[in-house]
Amino acid sequence: MKLRSYIFLFFIAIIWSNFSACKTSRRAAKAPIKEEGAEYLFSKLKENEFRFKTFDAKFNIEYNQGRKYFDFKGQIRIIKDSLIWINFNQDLGIEIARIMITEDSVKFLDRLKKQYLITDYTYINAFLNSNIDFGILQSIILGNDFDHYEKAKFKASVDGDQYKLFTGERSKLKKYIRNTDDETRVFLQQMRLNPKSFKINEIKLKELTKDSRKLTAGYSDFELLDGQLFPFTLNYLIEAEDAINVKVKYNRITLNENPDFPFKIPSKYTSAK
Repeated sequence: MKLRSYIFLFFIAIIWSNFSACKTSRRAAKAPIKEEGAEYLFSKLKENEFRFKTFDAKFNIEYNQGRKYFDFKGQIRIIKDSLIWINFNQDLGIEIARIMITEDSVKFLDRLKKQYLITDYTYINAFLNSNIDFGILQSIILGNDFDHYEKAKFKASVDGDQYKLFTGERSKLKKYIRNTDDETRVFLQQMRLNPKSFKINEIKLKELTKDSRKLTAGYSDFELLDGQLFPFTLNYLIEAEDAINVKVKYNRITLNENPDFPFKIPSKYTSAK
């Protein structure tokens, strides 16, 4: 598999996705829930979002697209708002790829091809026909709402036994805009919230451009992690010509320690550009 394939698998698994809301929460909420305003739901969402300084977890990924199937194991480490480090392994623990992402850069190592790539979000966005940033990526990985995006235009409703927040125009706050690409990033977004925990069960997202992809990210199997509810299972689907389904299961998670983020390009590796 080429380096571009690893890039594609990773960003599809984390960014472009879909999943029906958590079945457990649907069974638990039997009585009708009280209607609440968007401002109240946002305050509860932020109050109950997952907080951490560093995040370190093992994971398993299953990827399906038509007749294509891949499964990987790996490890992800995050410094909040700063760095995301991921490695992918196949059988016998052999590393096949390593990724390190910051606010400004994206770096890859392909262990099988002995290649590397150092680029930025321009390359990734062109490859995915998208317009993402570090904050969106971090939020999708952890099941939090996006930071630094306006929230005043959201509306609230009750949808069955869950709350729904939705907007057709969500853009980045001006003080956080870093380049002209950010200025064009406007999202249609919908979130479903558990009425007891106010955790996100599902996010649907579409960028308002002609050819942009639709995504939905689903979060389930919530467990207490250092006193906070965290989703140990993430299910994804990209709505495209050939539907792509991805399942991510976290395990062995530790928080707020001091993990390493090794990323050294061997001298014999060649550039993938």
